[in-house]
Amino acid sequence: MAAAWQRPYLNVFKHFRVEEWKRSAREGDVAALTDARLKGTVYRIRGSLPASSYLQLPRTGTQSLGLAGRYLYLLFRPMPRKHFVVHLDIATEENQVVRISFSNLFKEFKSTATWLQFPFVCGAAKGSAYDRAAGASRRDLAGAAPADVRWTCLVLDLRSILSLYLSRRYSHLKSVKLCSNLLVKNLCTSDLVFDPGVTFSEARQADLARRGVAPMPREMAFPVPKGEKWHDLYDYIRFPSEGSKLPYDSIQKSCPGPAAGGQVSEDPVPQLPQPVTLTKAVRDRLSLVHQITSPKAVPRRCPVIPKSIPEVHLTAPGPPRAVPAGDQELEESQGPHSAGDAGQSPSVSDGGIHVYAYQRSERASRAVRTGSEERLLPDPILKLRMIIGFGGCSTKWALWTQNNAAVVYPCHAVIVTLQIQTGEQRFFIGHTDKVSALAFNGNSTLLASAQAGALSVVRLWDFPTGSCLSVFKTHVRSLLSLSFSYSGAVLCGVGKDGHGKTMVVVWNAAQVTRGGEVTVLAKAHTDVDIQALKIAFFDDTSFVCSKSGHVLEVDYKNVCVRSARRLLPAQPRGCQRPAEAGSGAGRSICRQGGEDRPGSTSTVIGVRNDKQISGPGIAINSISVSSTFCATGSEDGYLRLWPLDFSAVVLEAEHEAPVSSVCISPDSRKVLCTTAAGNLGYLDIQSRDYNTLMRSHEDSILAFSVEGIWKQMATVSRDDTIRVWDLVSMQQLYDFTAAEEMPCAVAFHPTQQILACGFDSGTVRTFSLAASDLLAEHKQHRTVIAGLTFSPDGNFMFSSCLQGTLALYSCMAEKSHVLRVLGNVVARDAGSGSDALAVSGDSRLLAFVGPSNYVVTVMEACSLDELLRVDISILDLNSTALDSAARVCFAPVPRGELLVSTSSNKILVLDAKTGRLVREVSPVHKLSCSSLALSKDGRYLLTAGDKVIKVWDYQMRFDINFQVYIGHSEPVRQVAFTPDQRHVISVGDAIFLWDFLALPAERSPPAGARSSGSALLPGAGGSSEKLKDASETPRRIVPLPLLSSPPCLDVSSVHQAGCQSIFSESDKEEEAGWPGTSRMVANGDKEASVLVVEAVRNEEPVVVRPKVSPGSPGEPANEPRKETKSPTSQCSVRPDSYRHFTPRFKASVLPQNFLSPPAGSEVLKLKAVIGYNGNGRGNMVWNPDTGFFAYTCGCVIVVEDLHSGSQKHWLGHAEEISTLAVSHDAQVLASASGKRNGDSHCQICIWNIQDGVCTANLFHHETQVQAMAFSQDDRFLVTLGDYSDQTVALWNTYTYELMLSTCISEPVHDVAFSPLSHRELACVGKGAVMFWLLEQQGADVNLKVHRAPAPDVLGPVELTSLCYGADALLYSGTNSGQICVWDTETNRCFMTWEADEGEIGVLVCRRNRLASGSNTKRIRLWAVAAVQELRLKGPDARSSSVLLEHEITLDGTIVSAAFDDSLEMGIVGTTAGTLWYINWAESTSIRLISGHKNKVTDVCFSPDETHCATCGEDGSVRIWSLGSMELVVQFQVLNQSCQCLAWKPRPVVAWGAESQHVVAGYSDGTIRVFSISRTEMELKMHPHAVALTAIAYSTDGEMILSGGKDGLVAVSSPRTGMTIRVLADHKGSPITVLQCTRKQYRDFGVEGGELWLATSSDRRVSVWASDWLKDKCELLDWLSFPAPAGPEDLGSLPPSLAAFCPWEPGTLVYVGFGMQKEALVYSLRKKQVVEKISLPYFATSLSLSPAARFMAVGFGERLLRLLRCPASDAQDYTGHDDAVHLCRFAPSGRRLLTASHSAVLVWELTGG
Repeated sequence: MAAAWQRPYLNVFKHFRVEEWKRSAREGDVAALTDARLKGTVYRIRGSLPASSYLQLPRTGTQSLGLAGRYLYLLFRPMPRKHFVVHLDIATEENQVVRISFSNLFKEFKSTATWLQFPFVCGAAKGSAYDRAAGASRRDLAGAAPADVRWTCLVLDLRSILSLYLSRRYSHLKSVKLCSNLLVKNLCTSDLVFDPGVTFSEARQADLARRGVAPMPREMAFPVPKGEKWHDLYDYIRFPSEGSKLPYDSIQKSCPGPAAGGQVSEDPVPQLPQPVTLTKAVRDRLSLVHQITSPKAVPRRCPVIPKSIPEVHLTAPGPPRAVPAGDQELEESQGPHSAGDAGQSPSVSDGGIHVYAYQRSERASRAVRTGSEERLLPDPILKLRMIIGFGGCSTKWALWTQNNAAVVYPCHAVIVTLQIQTGEQRFFIGHTDKVSALAFNGNSTLLASAQAGALSVVRLWDFPTGSCLSVFKTHVRSLLSLSFSYSGAVLCGVGKDGHGKTMVVVWNAAQVTRGGEVTVLAKAHTDVDIQALKIAFFDDTSFVCSKSGHVLEVDYKNVCVRSARRLLPAQPRGCQRPAEAGSGAGRSICRQGGEDRPGSTSTVIGVRNDKQISGPGIAINSISVSSTFCATGSEDGYLRLWPLDFSAVVLEAEHEAPVSSVCISPDSRKVLCTTAAGNLGYLDIQSRDYNTLMRSHEDSILAFSVEGIWKQMATVSRDDTIRVWDLVSMQQLYDFTAAEEMPCAVAFHPTQQILACGFDSGTVRTFSLAASDLLAEHKQHRTVIAGLTFSPDGNFMFSSCLQGTLALYSCMAEKSHVLRVLGNVVARDAGSGSDALAVSGDSRLLAFVGPSNYVVTVMEACSLDELLRVDISILDLNSTALDSAARVCFAPVPRGELLVSTSSNKILVLDAKTGRLVREVSPVHKLSCSSLALSKDGRYLLTAGDKVIKVWDYQMRFDINFQVYIGHSEPVRQVAFTPDQRHVISVGDAIFLWDFLALPAERSPPAGARSSGSALLPGAGGSSEKLKDASETPRRIVPLPLLSSPPCLDVSSVHQAGCQSIFSESDKEEEAGWPGTSRMVANGDKEASVLVVEAVRNEEPVVVRPKVSPGSPGEPANEPRKETKSPTSQCSVRPDSYRHFTPRFKASVLPQNFLSPPAGSEVLKLKAVIGYNGNGRGNMVWNPDTGFFAYTCGCVIVVEDLHSGSQKHWLGHAEEISTLAVSHDAQVLASASGKRNGDSHCQICIWNIQDGVCTANLFHHETQVQAMAFSQDDRFLVTLGDYSDQTVALWNTYTYELMLSTCISEPVHDVAFSPLSHRELACVGKGAVMFWLLEQQGADVNLKVHRAPAPDVLGPVELTSLCYGADALLYSGTNSGQICVWDTETNRCFMTWEADEGEIGVLVCRRNRLASGSNTKRIRLWAVAAVQELRLKGPDARSSSVLLEHEITLDGTIVSAAFDDSLEMGIVGTTAGTLWYINWAESTSIRLISGHKNKVTDVCFSPDETHCATCGEDGSVRIWSLGSMELVVQFQVLNQSCQCLAWKPRPVVAWGAESQHVVAGYSDGTIRVFSISRTEMELKMHPHAVALTAIAYSTDGEMILSGGKDGLVAVSSPRTGMTIRVLADHKGSPITVLQCTRKQYRDFGVEGGELWLATSSDRRVSVWASDWLKDKCELLDWLSFPAPAGPEDLGSLPPSLAAFCPWEPGTLVYVGFGMQKEALVYSLRKKQVVEKISLPYFATSLSLSPAARFMAVGFGERLLRLLRCPASDAQDYTGHDDAVHLCRFAPSGRRLLTASHSAVLVWELTGG
């Protein structure tokens, strides 16, 4: 999104003043001339070489244009019969610079990671010979421009180009270089699509603005003679062309333009580009990047049909249709599908390939639009956490890092870095086949890895960052070993070439760290079979070992063998060998050799004499040498440590498998060891302990099973082992083997520690893990077990084999037994796999492929009775090939769906009861899908195939519905969610554990639901954490709402006769406790109660209010009040509902007496208020008919004109306003706040909207007013007290007398009058709705109440919100996310549905539409037309669906909402202090009002006073436009508080200039400098170790002065980023003020043109003179002000503040805690206090006007005092609801900023 100053477009040539050549550069023949046809100036760039004639923006390469517009418009004309080149440097969000070049010199498309080159095909005049030839072939005409080449408007979509070709995210345009030969008229950027063929009137008629299309601005337009058409005269090229799904390999004209040649239809349809033939370069790129799909058009005023799978009982309006997901051969003539097309599945689009991201995304599954894409979020949704496995190609490669803290080893195609202390893993992913060799340079900064296979390549990695520096071919078929020189400049490798000969290659890698390439230095062939090689770092000697047991000491400098030793496998006498380790594979035993063992050149291990022993030597596989000892790993499984003379074994460790490699750590304290069995460990030499780091299967993993109670996982492998792992630590717990049998299937019992395993012999065995015992052995099968699973309830077990036999077992007892065996029911050649058998979540249905591959059978699980057969082969009538089924999977129970993957790479979604095809997704993978799994919440689908994993949005709602993840080098055998849905496990070559970053949708049911015995889904009964309001978390940018369209929810009614459900018993079980579906409600009158409240009699005592101070306008002098003598509330515990208002704590109150200025003599006028109080509830009102719009900020009511943005401010409250209510005729506004100082009741103000006058003040409630509502005829006003007050009051709006008051026993949250009758109202509270009926007979008023409890199925809930619907309907929300629908005629709830995951605090209903807002930050729009029919007809209603039409996620919890009569548009307020304009028809949300949520810590003006800046505790720095009071830009720092800021002085005239900078200080001691024009951080410094408390620029802006909490003052240069001086004079006390001012150079007797002061909390002020260029800083004066003894904590005292006096040079003003409440004026010349100004309170803020003699002082007593000096005429101003802790005058003295907590007030000086 472009910055504000770049909108709606930016004329680049004009903005950078190209004609002056100061901010641009030219080289060669570049001239400005006047073009007769265009009637304006153009720039001609010509020359024989493009590199020698060019125009460049900006002037130097170190600068940046910083242009963030998405589209770049180049208006140019290539010179006839010449070539040209254009270079664009683009910055990405990944902080990379990508060059995009296009030219008619280029013959083909080329691309690298940082450069894209496009051929440009020049167009010609229409009808010319060149144009006719172009009709035959554009490609052949690439080259010099034709003679009649036309002026061209080229539109480059920079965001789409980067996304399409490089999968990068666009940030901004950095530079442009236009090279000869061409004419250029202009260069512009914008976020809009400008159509040159459309006039402004045509655009308005066609409403093209809604589609993001606008007419071409005059500055960018080509002249068109009258009667001509633009497209007949000029060329319009948009690249990539709109609607294209595939990348192009050239830039050329393909279609007239966005509006089809100037003819604007009423509903223009985007035209697709002409088909082109893709070059090999583009086709290769397609395998690496995702494909872009067209956006879905959403029709206006029509409910959006969610792209979810239809419900089972609905009838699909047409045959299902499969839409290709990622096919590269999509028909380009096919238009984009509308979201509302009946009978068509939405497009399934490729989601790109993830190579593992380290950054964690926000965990929320919603859609976000990037350009025209809508994709699944979070992205990435998987994060690789751990890999269990080692080796793959070889087990001999494992290396130490230089710091001895981690080891690096390959696991098939992934390189893993393992921290040996924490077990944390880091991954290097990029290889596509197994890694065969690894090598480090000397300091472990460069890592080399070789890939085995036919495509053998070497990758060089920057090890600290994990980035790949280079990839190059090896010229060797299989590399066996790699070795680096110490510096990393030379890399050597050895391997076999294509003929099997040994080949040694040496590469030069010296330039790779600087972006250079790797070149071959030498290649050589040899007949010697070389297995390993090493480049020596420093010594002339090396050791070589052999399989014969020889160790050779080689002098390679002199090419000779110095000595040879042979190690023989004899044992020391009397030494006992340890027993073989049992099932713990790789267990090691350490032993130390005897000290007296002699040795010779032929050393005998452990023999006590020198006698030579004959026999075979020890086959040594690896040797590693340090400066003091040597380590060997041998075929006998021993790791041995030797002295360098090999005289005796010092230490040895025994393994169960041969040792493949050994590696001594750089500190020589540890020895890394690998074994052929795939184990990795190290020997700690000092402690003599052996630590196993990794165990792994030796062959491919066939299947796994996860158990959720004990957090265990079992795997079976081709290595004939069954292994059980701990899911938390991922350590191996058990290892089972069966003699001469291979396990091929495994399953955990869901509730017991029982493991079942199937073998290739047909045997099924069950094991008890608790007792480590075999429980049962079943031999019903005769061949390989293909499927094995338990039912979710644990009562049954099922197995199948490749002969088609299916067996059912009973698992009621610990030892299972066979119940039934069926032959020839499962497909014989379907293959084995984890998904061969599938059981539904309620354990009722069993599904499998059989009896043939073309049929899927569904059986009753408990009996194996056949229920359904579905022939897969006939479902696709258009296919000529028979389709067969491969894998099956059940969806969660309420959906009643069965998923089937097929051989044609489809997934079919079937109705499990009828077999009807509900949906089809195609293609899923390039090859067949090997595994599929669905999450328990039914939102995500996992598929495996092609060695990749895909995560799908199950409802297929988005343009890009899945994400792809790589890492496996072999086919993925199985993929599944863990039971808690927080992780994903995939197996094949190794075990991959992924973090699943999307939040699960499940939520624990209420206690009532658990105790009722309803059948809950597994895991539904556990408690889950409630979604919190995450708006507390600082954000990096201004949050944007997320749009999505969740599914249609099925809502069920209650049968009124006897409260019997219309569902069968099985349906009941399926429905209970499932989020997103209906719940059955049966309410009797057992808890209903009726209370009659008598009216208040006139003879009761009347409370008369005394007169109050004239501080609140419009308040009457005497106000009578009537109240009922009601008992004192017994409830003072705040209810569990965010909807309930709680005022922010304030330590101060507004005094009763202050110096309010007389009317008409006010010097200050409140001009604007920045902020909205997100702590209020219902504190925003909007009337769409009159346009009246009001909201609260603190104690101020802001009435804003939405058209002009002007504000009016109603000041009548002294405390925080809790809620607002507007009458239906929009003539009266009621506002409520807490108790004022001296009052015993809260205040309710009644305002006349026409003139903004407070006409009445009402006092009745003792604490806070929770909610208010006017009756439909505006005769009554009802007010509701909070949980401490618990009273309901009814007022007569004619006289505003209290008619009725009653105390209620429980807190209530919301109240509303019925729209049908002024006598009926309702309120909601703890577990019930109270229906009130007002009966009035003359002066007597009675109020009857009926308390209707919430449905039992909801449990103990709080009803938190309500609104009346059409006719006799009432909707209420709960704190657990349900919406209840009540019949107001019978006062019964007849329907509920799960509407959200959090508390619903806002409900608004208009006719058949309902809006709900919750603390999950979501506001949702529901179509509730079917509810009325359901109320009347019950089960006979035609429809029972509540449709979720729209959903928008905002930046905080929803606290207020107002909509128009059709519920199409409205305004919504959030706790983040933001008011949003919502337009459902356009699916848009626009930020209307912004503000800080937390305390504002500093404010300042820009030098030109066009803007102001604020910062807050939330870590944000916000820039506001003082003209419109709108937020221009926000800089966000996460997890830090911004404590202070300052604006750089002396700007370069305009707002858009480069010199507009703001510096901010943060709580972590850092300073950040932000560029306003470029909207980016330019500099970060860290001069302080503690939080900053004050910051200022020097007067010339060349230095930054900063003060910290520890009292240190640092002086830093923003140019160099260095701190040049630190002053410790105030050390120990926080700095409160830093201020700089100018002075005469030798004034005060010291050199320097600048005077500055520092003030600290200990009441000390230091004054300094400085000349920073000469590095001079001299203390001029030191002031210390006395004070009475106070608390030790200086933070609790008023701050010490000082400021230079602008109108009296050489003086300063000081305020702070002291002997008296006063302001002191101190003269630096006289060295004494020259004036004392008395103050009523201690000051909390101070500012002196630079223009007039005004001093502004803020007090903790919520007052702002303006003093005129020296006469000290004082005026006090209210409007703050807390301490005025900040006040700042503008440089001109005409404006004043004040801050009170989060509210910022802008004042204007009108007099003086």
